[in-house]
Amino acid sequence: ERRLPSILSSFCLFEFKIAYCKMDFALPHIHEKSTATSSKIAHVPVDTALDKDQPLDDMLLEAANQAAVDLFFGAGNGEDPKAVDSTAYPERLTPQSETIEPNSLVVIFESFDNLNFCYAKKGAIFSNRNGHFHHDDFIGKPYGCKIRSRNNRGYGFVHLLKPTPELWARSLQHRTQIVHELDASMIVFYLNMRPNMVVCESGTGSGALSHCIMRTIAPKGMLHTYEFNEQRAETAKVEFAKNGVSHLVTVHHKDVCGKHGQGGFDQPQASVDAVVLDLPEPWVAVPYAAYCLKRNACIASYSPCVEQSQRTIVALKKCGFHSIKTMEFRLKEFYVDETEYELPPKDKRPRVIDSRKSQLIGGDTSAGEDTGAEADNERSEYETEGDQESLLTAGTMEEPGEEVRTAQNLAPPPAVLPPSPANIPVPSSTPKRKKVLVARPFGTMRGHTAFLTFATAGNKLQPYPESSGESTKTEN
Repeated sequence: ERRLPSILSSFCLFEFKIAYCKMDFALPHIHEKSTATSSKIAHVPVDTALDKDQPLDDMLLEAANQAAVDLFFGAGNGEDPKAVDSTAYPERLTPQSETIEPNSLVVIFESFDNLNFCYAKKGAIFSNRNGHFHHDDFIGKPYGCKIRSRNNRGYGFVHLLKPTPELWARSLQHRTQIVHELDASMIVFYLNMRPNMVVCESGTGSGALSHCIMRTIAPKGMLHTYEFNEQRAETAKVEFAKNGVSHLVTVHHKDVCGKHGQGGFDQPQASVDAVVLDLPEPWVAVPYAAYCLKRNACIASYSPCVEQSQRTIVALKKCGFHSIKTMEFRLKEFYVDETEYELPPKDKRPRVIDSRKSQLIGGDTSAGEDTGAEADNERSEYETEGDQESLLTAGTMEEPGEEVRTAQNLAPPPAVLPPSPANIPVPSSTPKRKKVLVARPFGTMRGHTAFLTFATAGNKLQPYPESSGESTKTEN
């Protein structure tokens, strides 16, 4: 009897994992109703779920609720089971309020390709080429509203947007070259990031990629980001606190490659779910990443040169990684809009009569008096060939042809009929126009050339680099 609750709890947890594995898009969905699966991975009150005459079902239901809590928060955290409900997390990173409050981060949309940001403070003023915008006009307004300047008779305006990692990447001040939203999304996707994961990032830089990772691992995850430059590390720490995400990140001032002190990520062996390397020499940090990564966890390396990717791949193979692949992603945007253009004219041109051709055709008819098919052939020949070619052809004819050639030389130049209502086309009153949906690419592409290398750790745990005698110095 004492072991029954633990046995039932283990049994229910096993059944729960089986039900979870069935939720795969590649497999058919099989609905099997049972007491353990009736909770639907949510908290179900035991008092109202089943009758009091079924204590065994009550214990199964409690174990299923506890398994759901452990899945979301980890075992032994003692969280309130009601927090498992998805309605407890309507948003993970963006502000909860729909209105701008004091000290709130606001992304300012100035133009299509120009974004800026500010922290709303009473009495402050944001100035740009469109005018002066007082922060007092921001506070209390909803995100997405349009604010006009107090000067320039109110002609200047900006839009106040709710901050997201993508908008933040386009508006922040670049301390280093950033990872743009397309590469950041591919890193999150191929590393299989999800809520409550522990991720290590080497190369904090401007913090653009850090915000994307934090949004994915919220609400209980943790990002350990490493920066060897002390000033950039302190600036990133202050920015994370202002943006309200300091509870999801720990900033470390350290060189993980070991060139300036002890290297490594300062994490226990097989304790990290994913690693991102944005370093000039990522192959030096690969052994340290292999030590702290869990079995079958993933790693990503971001390098601007393919030679860096080649050396990184060699280091990954030495450390037991598999499924290695390198890819390049470029974002090509198109401007799509409707345009109008005039249709080409379809009116007939005025007719021009060449008197020389008419006399030549007339001379042939009077001299030879050809009729039928032969006459038609001669007419078509003279009508289609040029003047010079027709004269050379006439020189090979008999005596009547000589008289015709002489008359041709003496003939006046071609005459154009005088303008008259009969031979002048009447233009239409309004030219016809047609609407067409067209797309053209932008002249510039956001981002820069970079190669992303992804790999998966093996089942064998890797030793710490220094204990195995591996060198952390760069090869000459």
